[in-house]
This record gives sequence, structure tokens and C-alpha cells, in this order.
Amino acid sequence: MKKVSLICILFFLFNLNLAYSKNNEALYEKIDLFGEVLEKIKNDYVDDVDQADVMDSAINGVLQSLDPYSAYMSPELFKNMQTDTKGEFGGLGIEIGMESGVVKVIAPIDGTPASKAGIKAGDYIVKIDNEQVQGKSLMEAVKLMRGPIGTSIKLTVRRVGKKKAIEFDIKRQVIEVKSVDAKILGEKNKIGYLRLKSFNENSDQQLLKNIEDFEKKNKPIGYIVDLRNNPGGLLTQAIAITDFFLNDGEIVSTKGRNISETRKFFARKGDKIKGKPIIVIVNNGSASASEIFAGALKDHKRAIILGENTYGKGSVQSIIPLKNGGGMRLTISKYYLPSGKSISEVGVTPDIEVEEIDDSFKINTKTDNQLQYALNLLQS
Repeated sequence: MKKVSLICILFFLFNLNLAYSKNNEALYEKIDLFGEVLEKIKNDYVDDVDQADVMDSAINGVLQSLDPYSAYMSPELFKNMQTDTKGEFGGLGIEIGMESGVVKVIAPIDGTPASKAGIKAGDYIVKIDNEQVQGKSLMEAVKLMRGPIGTSIKLTVRRVGKKKAIEFDIKRQVIEVKSVDAKILGEKNKIGYLRLKSFNENSDQQLLKNIEDFEKKNKPIGYIVDLRNNPGGLLTQAIAITDFFLNDGEIVSTKGRNISETRKFFARKGDKIKGKPIIVIVNNGSASASEIFAGALKDHKRAIILGENTYGKGSVQSIIPLKNGGGMRLTISKYYLPSGKSISEVGVTPDIEVEEIDDSFKINTKTDNQLQYALNLLQS
């Protein structure tokens, strides 16, 4: 019996070793092929090509083939990304991603140069200062858009439903986003309106202060939480803010290859508005942390979600430094709603679909038909 068992084990190990050898052989063949392609480019391509640049493009191609959010940063780009946070560069105020090799606007952040100029969620950026964007990496596009404060940049975009490309001249500014705008709306001033523009470090404190002020002074009958064009931010903030409106239950879970990236997050007891009705307004520019918030409240039937389908960015990226002084953004886990559904590439579907009415539409103005719909619904 022992002899039979030993033979079975040896047979299994032999097959495992054979499979491993075949995989290695296939890998080495691909490496040889890559070397052959590089050699052909070096000898036969019409122009001289810097082989180091070709290798950078190859590395970035590998990362971008994984998903739209993974990318390679050269040492220069990586350094610029770090110094950018010190206010040495001006920005436009847009969150961008890649879709089929094209730079796509996830959302213009409210009150920033891009938003004021008229850039919309879902726009495809095809040129930056007359330079074609297609074929460039996400980080290369970011680098082209960055520049000294006060300088101008021309963006050419393609917009769904428009035959001609649209051009925007935008002046770079230091982007300082106030996370929360709050006011009382409605015929009898009884609706608490909370516009959350991003999930920054102290967004939860700002939001809680506004809620406490409303509850003390105005006694609203219900709340509208506006997440339109909110590209997301910190996972910790998404959890903390969602927790304000839930008594218990799961908020979100993350699943990754490593055990440390696979976690579940739950609400603590205590609804800050004591069960009052909530309408959450979303659009195609509501992404990441916004989708966690909207999805959790929808799954727990704690809020009505109104507007348009959200963006579908349900993944977590980590910035990893590399030996050459560069870095890489790598997706390390994905978000899942309490229902078990993934947000990635699907987004959150509204309970009530209300599209922007026309080109004159502007958030939080008289032309805002989505906000008006939400107000009428709460007041009825």
C-alpha cells in the first residue's frame, strides 16, 4: 500500500515538474521573441529609437494591460508626482483614467478651473496643447497637463453625442478643494443639502459639523447628499461618512491576493440623523469612495439613489517605489458592496434614473433638474 502511495506521489510531482517546465519554456520563448522585436526595431525602424524609452513603454504596456489604473512612472515622473503635493505646480482639477488607450475624464472637481471651463465627466481628452494624447500613458498625460500656476493650457475633447471636437482654454491654479458645501433648501427650508466634492482627510469632520448644525437649528425633515462629480478619495473617509447614516451592517469589503488586502468594514451603532429619509444624487462622475457610500446605503435600503449610473472605479491602487527611482501604481484589491457585487466597471445603478436635461444643465442652479426632482420627492 505504501509502495502504491509513493508511486502516486512521484507521478504527481513528475507531472507538476513537467507543467512547470512547460510554463518556463513558454516564458523563455516569449522573452526571446521580445529580444528579437527590439533588435528589429533597432536595425530596421525608419527613425532612430532610444532603447531605454522603448523599455519604459514596454513596462508601462504590461501594467496598463492589467487595468486602466495601473501604470509605470519614470524617475522624473515619480519625482514630479511627489513634488506636486508641495504646491510647486498648478493643476486643472480633474480626475482622469484610461479607457481603451484613451484618456477619459472621471470627473471635474467642483469649483476648479476644469469645472468652470465646462469639462464634463465622460469627456475623452484627445489633444493637450495640440499634442495627440492617444498612445501616451496616463502618467504622461498628467505630466503634459501639469505646469506653472497661472499658465494656460488647451484641451481638445470628444464628447458623446457631439459630432465635433470641443476645445477648452484653461488656466492652471493651485487646487484647494473644500470637501463639503451645505445649505438648507426647499419651500419651507426643511431639506438639508450636503454637497460632498471629495473624500479628503477631514471630510467626515466637515460633514458631521454641518449635520449637527442643521439638526440643532433647522430640524430638517430629510437630507439630500450630492455626490455628482465626486471622484472619490480615501477609503477610511468613505467608511466613516457611510457610518454616519447606518445603525449596523457591512459597509464595504476589499478582496486582494494578499490576506492583508482582504477585509470587511462594518457600521457602528448610531445613525446621526435618526432614520430621516435620504436621497443620494449620483452621476457618471461619481467614482470610487462615492460608489462605496451610494452602494452601501442602497443595499441597506437606507437611501434612494437618484441620477445616472456611477463611473465604476471599484479598485484600490498602491504606489510602489522602484529601484531605478521610478514608481508604479498597481491595483492591489477590489471593492465589493454589502450585497457581494463588485463596483469595478459596473458602478452603482440609481433607483430612479434622471438624466441631465440639456446643455444648459449646471449642478446646483436653476437648470439642475436632478436636484429639483430630489427636492420634489422629499417634499411630497
